Amino acid sequence: MPTGTEHNETDILGPELDLPATPDLVPRAQGKLPRWAPWAILAASAVVVGGILATVGFSIGLWVVLTVVLFALATYTTSRVVEGPRKATDRLVTVVVGSAFAIAMIPLISVLWTVVSNGVARFDAAFFTNSMRGVVGEGGGAYHAILGTLIITGLAALMSIPIGMLTAVYLVEYGKGRLSRAITFFVDVMTGIPSIVAGLFAYALFALVVGPGVRMGFAGAVALTVLMIPIVVRSTEEMLKIVPNELREASYALGVPKWKTILKIVIPTTAGGIATGITLAIARVIGETAPLLIAVGITTGVNLNPFDDRMATLPVFAYYSYVSPGIPREPFLDRAWTAALVLMVIVMLLNIIARIISRAFAPKTR
Repeated sequence: MPTGTEHNETDILGPELDLPATPDLVPRAQGKLPRWAPWAILAASAVVVGGILATVGFSIGLWVVLTVVLFALATYTTSRVVEGPRKATDRLVTVVVGSAFAIAMIPLISVLWTVVSNGVARFDAAFFTNSMRGVVGEGGGAYHAILGTLIITGLAALMSIPIGMLTAVYLVEYGKGRLSRAITFFVDVMTGIPSIVAGLFAYALFALVVGPGVRMGFAGAVALTVLMIPIVVRSTEEMLKIVPNELREASYALGVPKWKTILKIVIPTTAGGIATGITLAIARVIGETAPLLIAVGITTGVNLNPFDDRMATLPVFAYYSYVSPGIPREPFLDRAWTAALVLMVIVMLLNIIARIISRAFAPKTR
């Protein structure tokens, strides 16, 4: 017999309740499209759209657009039936993003192909060793323009890098109050200045100092400096902001003054990112045409003195070769395309250098 201390399980838990059966929380297994299915849908969409356009008038642009639209709709419908709505939405977004990327790459590939195919005709040793002095038709080269571009861009970098870096250090490490906000505002304004305005500013400045009608390489360097400074400031400022405050505080705790902390700890920590930003800023201004057209002008011979008379630069050389060709026309156009190709190669080399510097100075994770 049960004792008084024993209780029936029903007395403790209460009467059993008839609870409804809980639904199965585990999702049902969905099917999966094979890997070749998207490509098959794309091919079928291209064939269908091509067949329809063949009857009403074929256009490559319209064919590509309608193929992408039909491919997205067919992929979403097929995936929704087989894999479910969640996977179908994922595939639809993938198609949209991939199509947007492909559309964005079309102009880049087109420009690259056009410049390379037209510029390779004069991409020879004579183009890099001869100037245009005394050349009327065929022959000649852009030796003087290449040297002028390197000299003017080097001077611009020599002026803008210290100013930009020191401004960024002040804004991040010392800047407070109205002065800091004013500097930030003017940097933002300078970022949106059109390049031709920078050229007009440099020309007006040197016209007041030297005299009207002045053209010299240093004026072009000043114009490029105006365009470079905000880029250097912004890139350096963002790099300095990502330095952990713990590094600064640890240095202060050891009695290191603030200026030495910035010089020995903060800047070396982000040296790779700062160097990358500076290199990209140089690559950004090296192809500017409008400010150099106004402040520097053009010449047919070699001039290595940026403080004396006109200098030739690659962008202006290409511009004049294209808009003011002589007779026959083809040699001038060939030189213009080759100058554009050389400029693209220089920018590509600068970007490669920026990546190498970034990898070399990147903080080691091991």
